[in-house]
Amino acid sequence: MAGRIHVKIAPKGMGLNDWVAMAEGFFAAEGLDAEFDMKTFRGTQSSWKGMEYFDRPQDKPYADGAEVIQGACEWGTICNASAGMGRVVPDAYGVSPCAIFVRSDSRITKPADLADVPIGVGMRAGSHFTVPLHLEKHLPLEKIKPVNVGGFSARLLALLNREIEAASLLPPQIDMAKQLGLRPVLEAEFRTLWWVPASALKEAVRGYLNGLERAEKALQADLKRYLPLWKHSISPEFADEKWDFTKFGRGERFVYQPFPREDVDVVFDQVARWNLDQYLKDKTYEHLTFDVRG
Repeated sequence: MAGRIHVKIAPKGMGLNDWVAMAEGFFAAEGLDAEFDMKTFRGTQSSWKGMEYFDRPQDKPYADGAEVIQGACEWGTICNASAGMGRVVPDAYGVSPCAIFVRSDSRITKPADLADVPIGVGMRAGSHFTVPLHLEKHLPLEKIKPVNVGGFSARLLALLNREIEAASLLPPQIDMAKQLGLRPVLEAEFRTLWWVPASALKEAVRGYLNGLERAEKALQADLKRYLPLWKHSISPEFADEKWDFTKFGRGERFVYQPFPREDVDVVFDQVARWNLDQYLKDKTYEHLTFDVRG
């Protein structure tokens, strides 16, 4: 669109901000001609079984040299940047629910019961890193057994189909699981970060963050109005279910404050302790981050 900066966005789908910003024209108001990369988004919902790091759906835009704004958990984003996939945007972060679910007939009733139980996760993504983060309070690390199932919907399907005993879920699958009669064993929160190619236009990234902030204010003012937009986060496998979006939470919320610099070092320490640091290369803060101010 003439006069606007074209920007491609791969929404996480864990919150409503992207959907609200697009529906209300907040991206356009920030001078952006925003396009959602739904191929990457749907890929992150699918199974990643057998896929190695760098081959996951969210890795593909960087392998292909595409200019896409994405988001992931704080560990995934920082590790991806260290491994050479994009730069961390440290000017804002998200806060999202996370949970480990089992079926209603499961013998597992508390976090300690998950000792040596395979837990379905998406390899080296938020559903993976949050498992040791929160289960270490209840179990020794060697008793925590994440297994790679893949994306958002793939983990919920695997749990429903009895392929796994437990699964790490994020929004909106947390609320979907509750409506389907599944049971949470652990519920907590974690932070997310956005990542962009080193070549991204600063004006585009600033406009994107400003659009998310506009959406955040709209959500805080009238959440009920926007809950039906969760329909955009539902994968085709679950599209025929009669979801009651009025009972969904808001999912990830946007925080327009800098991600603490010292917490980057905390992330590196954590992934080393969890033995998830094999692909790290450059840990220099200035090399990992994208400066939107200049």
